[in-house]
Amino acid sequence: MIYLQLFLTFFKIGLFGFGGGYAMLSMIQYEIVEHHAWLTSTEFTNMVAVSQITPGPIGINSATYAGFLATGNVLGSAVATLAIMLPSFIIVALLALIISKVKNNVYFNGAMRLLRIAVIGLIAAAALLLINEENFGAGCRDIISWLLFAATFVATKWLKVHPILAIVIAAVVGIIIY
Repeated sequence: MIYLQLFLTFFKIGLFGFGGGYAMLSMIQYEIVEHHAWLTSTEFTNMVAVSQITPGPIGINSATYAGFLATGNVLGSAVATLAIMLPSFIIVALLALIISKVKNNVYFNGAMRLLRIAVIGLIAAAALLLINEENFGAGCRDIISWLLFAATFVATKWLKVHPILAIVIAAVVGIIIY
């Protein structure tokens, strides 16, 4: 039964999670922590961290991790991973058949612009979910975490430091401080 629940849950996430893995995080968090209680809030935070540092898309890595924790075996990982990828595969295959016919349509182009705006909102929601006690201390008052967050943001946004280098530097600083 858990495998069917995993498949349906991650298929739904894959189907409605527009904008990639970061945009999916709020939906993943709701489904696996609040709705099904397969993971705790702390396990979810750990899942996000591991999914970020593991090569590959964060949404797929999260599904793989959550599937394993929910079932305790690799089959759960495989079911969740397949389920989150399947909707994209189906949609891309269908769109490939019709995209050439509508690519110059004004309504199609307008819909694409609106989807871009929605994706920005979903990514912002994912960022807000990660501002929690596990990452920023009790009451989100850990000033060192906030300073590290701000410094990494400034370094990548305005100083054009490569994100991987920023992650490595932040990890080293975190290890030294904590």
